[in-house]
Amino acid sequence: MISFEPKNIYLITGTTDLRKGIDGYAHIVQDLFHMNPFDGSIYLFCNRNHNKIKVLYYDGTGFWLLYKRLEKKTFKWKKDEENNTLVISEQQYRWLLEGLKIDQHTAFKKSQPKYI
Repeated sequence: MISFEPKNIYLITGTTDLRKGIDGYAHIVQDLFHMNPFDGSIYLFCNRNHNKIKVLYYDGTGFWLLYKRLEKKTFKWKKDEENNTLVISEQQYRWLLEGLKIDQHTAFKKSQPKYI
């Protein structure tokens, strides 16, 4: 299993042309969003139909470019006309890859105990 320890996880909202390679996505991160693609963060890109994603990650020795295509259904991607970045947690990243929305409600409601 591939394991990453990212500094941050950035979701690029909206749609991206997924015909690019590593240099193309690093260029988007660097020039369009003014971020450093070498900083150890994960950058997530999605196509117009929301059934394909690419993940860009630099591990200190080189870039990883992962690609996932769903055979059925779509990713619950944040839609935005302007491609912006959104920092998400590792839990939200897992939800996204499992086909869930990243803004899930928590399973348990927080309680405010008054006494024991």
